[in-house]
Amino acid sequence: MSASITMYSTRFCPFCSQARFLLDSKSVEYADIGVDARPELRREMTEKSGRRTVPQIWIGEHHVGGYDDLARLEQLGQLDELLKEVASA
Repeated sequence: MSASITMYSTRFCPFCSQARFLLDSKSVEYADIGVDARPELRREMTEKSGRRTVPQIWIGEHHVGGYDDLARLEQLGQLDELLKEVASA
């Protein structure tokens, strides 16, 4: 992975849009891998995450999960710490 933050998503998924909005609000760069009509990328996402739903988000090597998981990290005050770890790596 070239980016420290990776998100597998689809274009019109509302949870993907919310995840993008949250990550954008943190002013971090991330690789947004679209799996729309790309079954090989969706398969890759499922194999890596064990989940079939989008978005699936990684911060560094840490699999965060979906948007709800990302939002939970933000609510607990843990997201910024995770983001700092990958920024300094």
